[in-house]
Amino acid sequence: MKYLFFLFFIPSIVMAQTDFQNAENYFKKEQFSKAKPLFEKYLAEHPSHEKTMEYLGDIAGYYKDWDTAIDYYEVLVEKNDKSANYHFKHGGALGMKALSISRIRAATYIGDIKSEFETAARLDPNHIEVRWALVEFYIQLPGIIGGSESKAIKYANQLAKISPVDGYLANGYIAEYSDRPKDAEKFYKKAIEIGGSPTTYEKLTEHYEKNNKPKEAMETASQSLKIHKRNQLNYQIGKIAAQYNLDAELGINCLQAYIENHSAKDGVPKDWAYYRMAQIYKNQGKKATALVWINKALKDRPDFDEALKEKKRIEAL
Repeated sequence: MKYLFFLFFIPSIVMAQTDFQNAENYFKKEQFSKAKPLFEKYLAEHPSHEKTMEYLGDIAGYYKDWDTAIDYYEVLVEKNDKSANYHFKHGGALGMKALSISRIRAATYIGDIKSEFETAARLDPNHIEVRWALVEFYIQLPGIIGGSESKAIKYANQLAKISPVDGYLANGYIAEYSDRPKDAEKFYKKAIEIGGSPTTYEKLTEHYEKNNKPKEAMETASQSLKIHKRNQLNYQIGKIAAQYNLDAELGINCLQAYIENHSAKDGVPKDWAYYRMAQIYKNQGKKATALVWINKALKDRPDFDEALKEKKRIEAL
């Protein structure tokens, strides 16, 4: 009799484990629509399984279903109050919910967001993501409801102890937000000096663009391209060349390289590269060539509003 019990019971365990493993594999491949029903089925059979709840909360967040994400993370926090990760995710979901509603309603979320993030930071002294969240929380929040540059700097300096590069980037972000462009430039340059990752160059490039320093932005992006060989940088350089009428030859070469090497992971569709090529040739007064490129952009996307407007400007040359 015992033998028969295990004979029938073991396959059901194996099947449940297979559901979870299949769901997890789909999740890792970002095939969330396939992962979700399998996780839901597994959770119905194992209602206390924390990892499944976390996955379902993450999927809800991906679909911007903040209420569902909050529900899952809230249960997880109640089940394991010592998990910095659960507090961080719960605070993050609350924060995103607050951004999606009116300011008056959002104000009621502030205390819980702050509490969850600060709890996560206290529980895990090396949690980088939550310290970044606290930097953004305190620097973006108006002072009358708890915003504080000094508190943002406090968490940026905590980041610096864990990861010096993140510390410089966070302090650069604070300086930029507080309208101290020279300080921001100094911090971003320091991040490049000690880290040199694509992100460090990207932040300095964006900083120069925001502060109307296109030449410096192009030089920084070009330096990053030489080191990191990322195709996205070809588009970035071409965009700057087009927008600010700088170094047309470099812009054209970079955009051609971007188009030739384009893949989905580059982020910006090729029709934008065609659009930038048209801009550069328009800047040079080469109407016929500019029209060729703008028409390529519109062939790919006939309702491309920016390209339609640019075509009128080219035709007016």
